[in-house]
Amino acid sequence: MTAAISPLTAPGRPAADELRGLTWDHPRGYGPLEELARLDASLPPGCETVGRPLRWDRQPLSGFESTPIAALAADYDLLVIDHPGIGSAVESGCLVPVDTLFDTAELKGWREATVGASYDSYVLDGRVWALPIDAAAQVSAARPDLMAGRPMPRTWAQVCALPREVPLTLCLGGPHAFLTFCSLCLAQGEAPAGEAEFASRERGLAALDTMAELLSRSPSALWPLNPIGVLRAMAAAGGPAYCPLVYGYVTYTRSGPYPLAFGDAPAWRPGGPHGSVLGGAGLAVSRRRAGDPAVRDAVRDHLRRILAEPVQRELFPVTGGQPAARAAWTDPWTNGRSDGFYRSTLATVEAAWVRPRWPGYPAFQEAASRLLREGLAEGVPHQALLDELETRHREATHR
Repeated sequence: MTAAISPLTAPGRPAADELRGLTWDHPRGYGPLEELARLDASLPPGCETVGRPLRWDRQPLSGFESTPIAALAADYDLLVIDHPGIGSAVESGCLVPVDTLFDTAELKGWREATVGASYDSYVLDGRVWALPIDAAAQVSAARPDLMAGRPMPRTWAQVCALPREVPLTLCLGGPHAFLTFCSLCLAQGEAPAGEAEFASRERGLAALDTMAELLSRSPSALWPLNPIGVLRAMAAAGGPAYCPLVYGYVTYTRSGPYPLAFGDAPAWRPGGPHGSVLGGAGLAVSRRRAGDPAVRDAVRDHLRRILAEPVQRELFPVTGGQPAARAAWTDPWTNGRSDGFYRSTLATVEAAWVRPRWPGYPAFQEAASRLLREGLAEGVPHQALLDELETRHREATHR
């Protein structure tokens, strides 16, 4: 089912003259794009207004994470997408390879300017299917006023050792119970979805044991929530003090009655890797009107403007965005206005794992997450949960 979509900008422009774009319904998803879409926007030097207007619609985060790209591409020229959906989109033939719109030198420049694997996550079968405009990974979030002066834990053992008076939560809604499991495997030094099995018994059971221990301390009302819901709850009165693993949203360093602080994802042991799964967003081009040379030219203009360093480094941070350009993540001014969000989480984002992108993967991660969330809540033996996860992965990949 396609998620509900709402218009972002005021109607009234002739449909034949405008491009249509789809993003997700959070300031991080629509703030910078809305500003850039205004024909009278005040833009940084070198990013002049594009002549052909672009109107953005919004869909919920759940639609961004799970709705097949092909189900949306017939109605939009530009789509803000999550990289795990690329396999199904390519199979359907609904996207234009971005490398047919730009030359090698321009693409190389964007790749080198991007934080972590954000650019490479949109490369499949040797083709580039989207350009990164937003970067994120699972990181730690805390309410400093409720941590009683304690620093954020650096390891999962320290997370589990937090005293009971520090209320904490996990992020388990949508695909995020499964992504938390994956990150715990990564922290132990094992990438999930291996050749022989999805996760080894030893590391898979250790991950589930850790999740179950922390779930027993998490408010059940928060179990169904996605990252936006968890962070909003933390930033509100009476919210939890700490979440060890949730997709970082820079907006919550400033929003809500209680601003949040963010740090790297916990390691399994001191000095170990920060287990985390890459998120972020890319901008893809549909085949809807790609045969029209004027449309292709306008699409190029908008993509170049959105990825321009002045836009990523200056305009994105002040309009609710979370840029993909490394220059923004390392910029002192950007970090100063976000309580060091970018600097404090950069190591995690740089090393975050890129999920598989085979056709049908988003549906698999959604079903696997439901299995783990409900199984842990109901006390299903962890060995049985791991067996069922393995079975579902084999069925989804037809192995």
